[in-house]
Amino acid sequence: MLTESKGIRLEHISKIYQDPKTGKDFKAVNDANLVIEPGSFVTLLGPSGCGKTTTLRMIAGFESPDEGEIYLGNEAINELTPNKRDTAMVFQSYALFPHYNVFDNVAYGLKLRKMDKDVIRKKVMDILDLVELSGMEGRMTNQLSGGQQQRVALARALVVEPSVLLFDEPLSNLDAKLRVSMRTEIRNIQQRVGITAVYVTHDQSEAMALSDQIIIMNKGVVTQIGTPQEIYYHPADEFVADFIGEANFLKGELVSKDGENGELDISGCRISVENAGSFTVGNTYTVVLRPESAVLADEGQLPCKVVMSCFMGSYQNYHVTVGDTLVKITDFNPKHKKIYRVGDMAYVKFDACDIHII
Repeated sequence: MLTESKGIRLEHISKIYQDPKTGKDFKAVNDANLVIEPGSFVTLLGPSGCGKTTTLRMIAGFESPDEGEIYLGNEAINELTPNKRDTAMVFQSYALFPHYNVFDNVAYGLKLRKMDKDVIRKKVMDILDLVELSGMEGRMTNQLSGGQQQRVALARALVVEPSVLLFDEPLSNLDAKLRVSMRTEIRNIQQRVGITAVYVTHDQSEAMALSDQIIIMNKGVVTQIGTPQEIYYHPADEFVADFIGEANFLKGELVSKDGENGELDISGCRISVENAGSFTVGNTYTVVLRPESAVLADEGQLPCKVVMSCFMGSYQNYHVTVGDTLVKITDFNPKHKKIYRVGDMAYVKFDACDIHII
């Protein structure tokens, strides 16, 4: 099975709801513009209430945008009901039929399309083989584990051969270990089938592991779109930097620049930076420094005082103060390194390419 995948385009999409407490209108999604390429795996990521699920439901047809247009391929689909759209949804709750066995759950959409019984049987058995559920077609869904139920839900969505597969936090009901293995399976199946996938989650590690592109949303607004590497290393603002992984934020004045290179004054120390091209000398900016991008040393850029030193096995976890700012440091493989203790004076050391101005 190789699906003819289609891209998705959202042009100036907004969704307006009424706040039940105040009676005032608010935009759950505000002027969203997205281009999702055919065959790509894209994740909508953000905290609760950011608009990611509403966006997914508008693509599926369960909600209608109040402004803007949604395209599937080159077709405008705002007026199409969910069953008329070339999409399929995998729900958080699985939404399996408890009185049907595995075969009949997966075959349900094909029977609605009044396909020939032999064709249905072949398609269902092929898809069960794809999701590694061969031999379980006669079981009732309440006899399956959570991971197996999730695979049935995935098979039921895939068997109708949609151009776009939509996922609404599909792994949130599974335990942590199973979530990791299932996200790997979902990604492998998506790549083998070649389908366009749009996935909603609030779990950053899930988004990083699965995605070709991540769309960060905050308060109804698309804040940043990029690959996992772009989002992590070049966050657009403090919200994105803080939401994806851990980040230290240091304030500094840009005192000089030469092309893309420049120097910042942080707590009286001059720090070299590499992404200063679009910033103005004399202004104060925030610098993002990831905990794993820095180490403690006897010489370095920023003098500091150690306020916490904790051995975590694969890394030494430090908290230090640079002036009045707390900085977290994750120093990996500390076995043969100097260990700094609480109260020690040291330096935060890092490469110029590992800090990012926002």
